[in-house]
Amino acid sequence: MEANKKKRQSNQYDKIFKENIEAVISSIMQNILEITAVSVEELPDDIQHTKERKPDTLKKITDDKGNTFVLQIEFQVKNEDEMVYRMLDYYGMLERKYKLPVKQFVIFLGADKLTMPTELNRERLKFSYPLVSLSTLDYHIFLKSDKPEEIILGILANFKGENPENALKQILIRVKETTEGDFSLNRYFNQLRVLAQLRNLELNLKNAMDSIAEYIKEERDVLYLRGQEKIIESLLTKLNYSLEQIADIAGVSLDFVKSVKQKLTTK
Repeated sequence: MEANKKKRQSNQYDKIFKENIEAVISSIMQNILEITAVSVEELPDDIQHTKERKPDTLKKITDDKGNTFVLQIEFQVKNEDEMVYRMLDYYGMLERKYKLPVKQFVIFLGADKLTMPTELNRERLKFSYPLVSLSTLDYHIFLKSDKPEEIILGILANFKGENPENALKQILIRVKETTEGDFSLNRYFNQLRVLAQLRNLELNLKNAMDSIAEYIKEERDVLYLRGQEKIIESLLTKLNYSLEQIADIAGVSLDFVKSVKQKLTTK
């Protein structure tokens, strides 16, 4: 039962990153992997001939120094003892197929201490891969983004001593500020609910969402009124209706129509 639950959760995390990766890949390269790409080409992920899963992200990159290479990124939720062998398998297949240098990274999403071996040192084989933990990165890196897909990653980063609910409120507000439409907003909020489980922040997130609910409602009210103002301005300037008729058509009070008319006369 517990194993099935963990598998479902892992599938949910994978789904989120597959949905969002194209929106955040350039920033992940720049801010986390220190790669400045001037050219990015999608590569097919059909290199696998075993039962293991396909690479999470596979790109052909040309960086700002003129270097061209294959970039592979894996997102890992838990420590995997045999990760080094999996990455070695990928390396061999990618090198053989593309005849290009291969750069590999594993980005760890969990909160546990890293215990995965990252290198092999044998008599005739030396291999290693970089392992990056999101929990060590400052969450402000993600707050600065204008992409909600990237901002939500802040929930997996380091809050740097900030009260969790305050940090989560900042994340939620930034997601709201950078998202158009309720459908997309609900999607990102739901993704945050899933990712919160990785940090045991479900209750903190609920409290943070409750605390900004009034802010979101007020903002919607303001946007609604701005829209109504434009409608009323159009009716006042283009049609010969009485103020009472305009109020009835727009579904607002007569005083509201009068206030819009007053603004128009003072412009």
